[in-house]
Amino acid sequence: MGSYLNPGSERFQTGLRSRIYVDKTLLISRVNDCVRTEQKFICVSRPRRFGKSMAADMLSAYYGCGEDTSELFENLKIASADSYREHLNKYDVIKINMQVFLSATNDVDDMLKTLQRRVLMDLRCVYPECANDEQLVWAMNDIFAVTKRPFVILIDEWDCLFREYAHNTEAQKKYLDFLRVWLKDQDYVALAYMTGILPIKKYGTHSALNMFTEYSMTDPGNLAEFFGFTEEEVRGLCETYRMSFEEARAWYDGYELVTHSMDGDTHYSMYSPKSVVESMLRHKFGTYWNQTETYEALRAYIQMNMDGLKDAVVRMLAGGSVEINTGTFTNDMTTFAGKDDVLTLLVHLGYLTYDSERCAVSIPNREVAKEYVNAISTMDWGEVIRSVESSRRLLQSLWEMDADAVAKGIDRAHEEISILQYNDENSLSCTINLAFYFAKEYYTIIRELPTGKGFADICLIPRKLHADKPAVVIELKKDKDAQGAIDQIKQKNYVKALEDYSGNLLLAGINYGKDKKHTCVIEKMVV
Repeated sequence: MGSYLNPGSERFQTGLRSRIYVDKTLLISRVNDCVRTEQKFICVSRPRRFGKSMAADMLSAYYGCGEDTSELFENLKIASADSYREHLNKYDVIKINMQVFLSATNDVDDMLKTLQRRVLMDLRCVYPECANDEQLVWAMNDIFAVTKRPFVILIDEWDCLFREYAHNTEAQKKYLDFLRVWLKDQDYVALAYMTGILPIKKYGTHSALNMFTEYSMTDPGNLAEFFGFTEEEVRGLCETYRMSFEEARAWYDGYELVTHSMDGDTHYSMYSPKSVVESMLRHKFGTYWNQTETYEALRAYIQMNMDGLKDAVVRMLAGGSVEINTGTFTNDMTTFAGKDDVLTLLVHLGYLTYDSERCAVSIPNREVAKEYVNAISTMDWGEVIRSVESSRRLLQSLWEMDADAVAKGIDRAHEEISILQYNDENSLSCTINLAFYFAKEYYTIIRELPTGKGFADICLIPRKLHADKPAVVIELKKDKDAQGAIDQIKQKNYVKALEDYSGNLLLAGINYGKDKKHTCVIEKMVV
C-alpha cells in the first residue's frame, strides 16, 4: 500500500471505531451501479462537515485491492446488497486530497507537478516494469494495458483551488484541463468520484468536466440520504443518548432534499452530522457545525450591495422563504450577477436550504439562524439586530398578557425594519415573526397552521423541554380589528389544530390599522 495508491482502510476503521458511527455503506451500492458505465463520473458537493471525506474513505476501503477488507463490511448494510462481492477489493484505488497538495505548494503548476510526481512514485513501487513514463496519464495507460485492472480515482476537496484561488481564472482553467486529460475518455478509469463544497465550475463554452454527473444541495439525485443524517438516524441516536429528539430537530434539521425516481419522489429532511454527533457526545444542544468556520464568511456574502439581498435575508431570518433562480450561478465564490447567485452559493455552503419544488430558499434551523445573528451583529444592520434583541422583552410581554406592550413592541419592530413594507398580511406576518424571533428558544413556530377551516397565521407550540410556557395562536389583520382576529380564531376553531396539546393557551389578535399603528388583544384559555 502507498500514500495515494491503495492507501488502505485505516481511515475508514477510525470511523468504525468512533463512539458514534452511522452506517452509510449503502452508498456503495448506488456507486456500484455506475462503475465501468457511462455514469462512472460522479461529483458530490455538500457543505463542510457533512460526511464527504468519510464517504471517500469508505469507498477507498471497499474498492482497494491492496488488502482484504471483507471483515470490515460483513456486518454493515452493504453486505446484503447484490453487488457487494462483485466489486469488493477489485480495483487499484488512487485517493487524493487536493487540499493537501494545494497547501504544500506555491501555485497551481507546482501543485499539479507535485501531485503527478507523488502518485507516480506509488505506481512505480507496485508496477516497476510498466510505470516508466514521466506523465501520469501515460503511466496509468501502460499499467492498465498489462493488468487489465482499471482504477478507481477518488478526489476529496476537489474544489479547494476555486476557493483558495477564487480570482485566478487562469489557474482554475489549468486545473480543470488537467482533470479532463487525466480522467476523460481514459479506458483505465472504472470510477472517478469527486467531493467538494461547490459544484463543477461553469466556464461558458469551456466544458472541461462535462462528463460528470453532479449531486448537489440543489439537486442531490439518488444520493440525498447519504450525506447528512436522516430523521430516522437522528431519532435513534437521541434514544441511545437519552436526548430530546424534538430539540435536536429544532437545532439541526431543515436541509430538505428530494430524490426523484420512477416510483415517485422521496423527501429527506437531513441533519448536520457534525452538530448531531457533538450534541450527543456532549449531552448538550448548541452551535457546533458553525464553529468550523467564523461568521465572517457568511457576513462577506450577506452584506453585498445586491438589490433585494438585505430584504431577502431579513425575511428568511423571520422564518420566511424567498424564491430564487439557481440557473445563473456559475459555481464559484466571486461571480454574482444578482442576489439569486449569492443565495445559491449560501445553499451550497450550508447556510440556506433549497426547496426544489418551490424554487425557494430558507434558513434551515436554529443553529444556522444564530450564525446569521452573529454576522448581522457586526454589520451596519443595526435596526435588524435591535429588533432581534428586543424580541426577548416582547415575548415576556406576551406571556404577561400585556397587550399594549406587545403592540408598542411590534410598532418599534416595524419602524426599524422599514424595508418590510406592509403590502399584504404576509408582510405583516414577516414583521411579527422577526419581532418574536426569540420565541425559537422555546417554541416550534408554524406559519399558516392548517386547521380544517382555514389557516391560523402563526402558532407557537412549546417543545417538551419548555412545557411550562403557554402555546400561542396569533391571528393577523390589516385595516380591520384586533378583537375581530380573536373572534376568527374562535369561530374557525383554530384551537382544534392543537388537540394534541394540553396546557395554557394564549390567543393573540394583532391588527395594523390605517393610522399605521398596531393594536393587540390577548385572551387566555386552558386546553
